Amino acid sequence: MLRSFLGAAALAVTAHAATIQSTPAQQCQSFANGLDLSEYNTTIINSTYFATDEYLFVVGTTNNAPFCQIFAQTVYGSPGTTVWAIWLPETSDYQGRFLAVGDGGFAGVIEYDSMLADFNLGLGFAVAGGDGGHSALTNDAGEGAPGVYLPFLHHQEEVLGWIHNGISIFTPPAKAITEARYNSIKHAYYDGCSTGGAQGFALAQFHPTLFQGIVASSPGNYYSHLALSFLWNDLATDTVGTYIPQTQLTAMTAAVVAKCGGPDGVINNPPACQFDVDSFACNATNLSLNNTACLTDAQLAAAKKIYAGPTNSNTGAQLYPGFAFGSESSWLLQEGLLADSFSIPILQNLVYDDLGYDASTFNFSSADVAAVNEKAGTLIDEIDPDIQQFHAGGGKLLSVQGWADPLNSPFWPIEHLQQVQAAFGGNVSSWFELFMSPGTGHCGSNDLYPDAPGTYATTAALVAWVEQGSTPAQIEASMPPSGANITRKLCPYPQIAEYTGTDPDDWTSYTCT
Repeated sequence: MLRSFLGAAALAVTAHAATIQSTPAQQCQSFANGLDLSEYNTTIINSTYFATDEYLFVVGTTNNAPFCQIFAQTVYGSPGTTVWAIWLPETSDYQGRFLAVGDGGFAGVIEYDSMLADFNLGLGFAVAGGDGGHSALTNDAGEGAPGVYLPFLHHQEEVLGWIHNGISIFTPPAKAITEARYNSIKHAYYDGCSTGGAQGFALAQFHPTLFQGIVASSPGNYYSHLALSFLWNDLATDTVGTYIPQTQLTAMTAAVVAKCGGPDGVINNPPACQFDVDSFACNATNLSLNNTACLTDAQLAAAKKIYAGPTNSNTGAQLYPGFAFGSESSWLLQEGLLADSFSIPILQNLVYDDLGYDASTFNFSSADVAAVNEKAGTLIDEIDPDIQQFHAGGGKLLSVQGWADPLNSPFWPIEHLQQVQAAFGGNVSSWFELFMSPGTGHCGSNDLYPDAPGTYATTAALVAWVEQGSTPAQIEASMPPSGANITRKLCPYPQIAEYTGTDPDDWTSYTCT
């Protein structure tokens, strides 16, 4: 019924255009006004037409093709409401591809920068994005802080609408609009990072038929234990003498890179780096830092905790992996800010429902961890490795993780890949690949590695994988923070890029081995 109605509406728009030569803006509005999405509990809010270069979200970046933007609102459960947008390119630019983008952090806003990046690839996408099932306006502007009430964390359906179901709520009506506009969708894709990476794994686990291809990078899919990692590192560095200032963190990374770095100034394979952490100490026999940058005994103990990652205080079991050599200069966020923004709000709002809860009393015991697993993990984690239905349907899953990520442990995506391999009894590279990126951070470049390219050609690789069966053997990384003309080759784990050429700034000088 919906499709036939919308088809008639589209025909009416075409006839109208033929008779009075309506403008593209008028066609956009007429099309939006003719939509009936009531079967999806969805209403249209407004529509706007943008000619080429008219849409400006980030200074210096505009749309390289025209599109019709439609805003809509979908009601789910009670009191859940999600606001979302879809960008419809001209019929001549559409190539039968629908793509949805994910959210970041606690969500609450539409990630327009992600929509624009994928739209501008010239791959003919109709692009959609939503706010993660709740509004930042009513949730502390999308930020968290100790003692602050976050309403969405007190409603289970909104918690599920944040990560588990957020993309799946707006995708069906967004697809319906796309089909009404172009009569078909040949391929459906998803692109997300961080919380969006978690949403990508949620799609593969809980909604395995919505997308044929998923990019899920820097994934926070073990979100409850990622939050424990933030808290662990905060508590390790918040007592007298344990805090490590940026100058020392930067010196630590410089020392590690000097020993283990390659010709491009990054550590290509941090797990293979043989570095003596004790050499950071001010009383070490062989100092790797000078007398002003070396670490006191208390600081060294804190650094070792960050490298190790959180463990169960009763059993010693690993709760979440630690950080890699070469990431030290990015640890400043771990020394309080991330715990204040995510760990403590989750504990106070979701786990204990007590804004006065003192997170310093969380001692990582079996009981504490069990409470987090039960109250948070069941609602915000997407770690089931047995994603058989997604694989059986021909789905492809691609992930990129930076070795110098200041938020995620780079070892978690590797562990999860290994869990998936175990669940499927061996190699899964025909449909799931992970690319580790030296010197890069969370969802892209790391300013503390100015010459490490952090823009990844993942979406194009995914399209080729899904539509042509071309399993990505390498991915090009480009656009380092310095602005230099440097490209880098990323290889599917466990391969690494070995320098075999003559120009360390050219990705063709590296071979995946």
